[in-house]
Amino acid sequence: MTCQGRGQGRPGAGYAAAVRLTCPRDELATRLALASRAASSKGTIPVLANVLLRAEEGVVELAATDMEVSLRVPLEDAGVEEHGSVVLPRLAADLVRSMAPGPVSLTHNENEGQVQVSGGGSSFSLNCHQAGEYPELPPDSGVGIAVPADRFVACAERVVRAASRDETRPVLTGVLVRIGPDGLTMAATDSYRLAVRTVPLDSPPSDVREAILPARAVGEAARLAGQAGTGDVDIVLGESQGVLRVGGISLTTRLIDGQFPDYRQLIPAEFDHDVRLDRAEFLAVLTRIGVLAQRTSPLRLSFEPGQLTVATASDQVGEGRESMPVPYQGEALEIGFNADFLREGVEGIDGDEVRLGLISPLRPGLLRGEGEDHRYLLMPIRLPG
Repeated sequence: MTCQGRGQGRPGAGYAAAVRLTCPRDELATRLALASRAASSKGTIPVLANVLLRAEEGVVELAATDMEVSLRVPLEDAGVEEHGSVVLPRLAADLVRSMAPGPVSLTHNENEGQVQVSGGGSSFSLNCHQAGEYPELPPDSGVGIAVPADRFVACAERVVRAASRDETRPVLTGVLVRIGPDGLTMAATDSYRLAVRTVPLDSPPSDVREAILPARAVGEAARLAGQAGTGDVDIVLGESQGVLRVGGISLTTRLIDGQFPDYRQLIPAEFDHDVRLDRAEFLAVLTRIGVLAQRTSPLRLSFEPGQLTVATASDQVGEGRESMPVPYQGEALEIGFNADFLREGVEGIDGDEVRLGLISPLRPGLLRGEGEDHRYLLMPIRLPG
């Protein structure tokens, strides 16, 4: 990392070149590591692999972006001797964390290619980029809708995992975020499964606002909200970007263009069977039998009056089966599901009981709890034989 070359995109308007400040080691290390999560790992624009430090009048923050997701992290306990900006190398977080407890000083002189880091008897000179090379960060603007942090986490964590990782279908790599009179709803699908969860809001808006946010951005915001534990997540859904604010930290993300599948039409209105399962027992069975399941070997769920048998077979590993009592009535029914997808669906259900709605071996199954606040639709796998 050197100061030669030019960063792509708009340069950091107004970023001064010199900076001098002191900050407690633990806060600086923690905040650097946090901001680094938004730094780019692709290497196409070298400066984006680093973290921008801004120490200006009224603003002392660390920031990073990969041009999709941006993080602004405040340094609340920093003492600023000279206001300015500098781009710190990503390894600065690990370096500061390894230093002795106490204050850490950062010094960068205008137009120099190094930043000085010292404290606890240690002194380091790190190669750096000039702040003017860093692209201008998207603005953190707009009035948000407040969602209690615990409800945001409960919603996001159970939905994000269903988003696709296939970049050829960008819409499916995102999470539909819908805010309206009925609360906050998130939905994600990879075309094999669909997760939808709704949580109530204390002061819901009268109108409906929705957008598709990258799953990575929603997951990162959930992680921040989980660390915060209390307070609110402010959600701003603009025309081309979304802003998620948590505990003074601001996450800005581009929105994904396109039409998200209408999840309300995908979920069947009625099922021939609504089987109630003990969640803990069912999850334990899925976990044990799932150890043997391979990518090409689905779990076989065999229902008969009063009993469910879960089985799998693999040429490479072997086979296994386990039965559990269930209040199933009617003709015997066999259906196959992806082992990981089914287990994750059960994990996302709250309460002691799981309801599994079934129609036929070739129609999707629906996992729910006691209410309708969380729904997990899972496509079946055709069983051999």
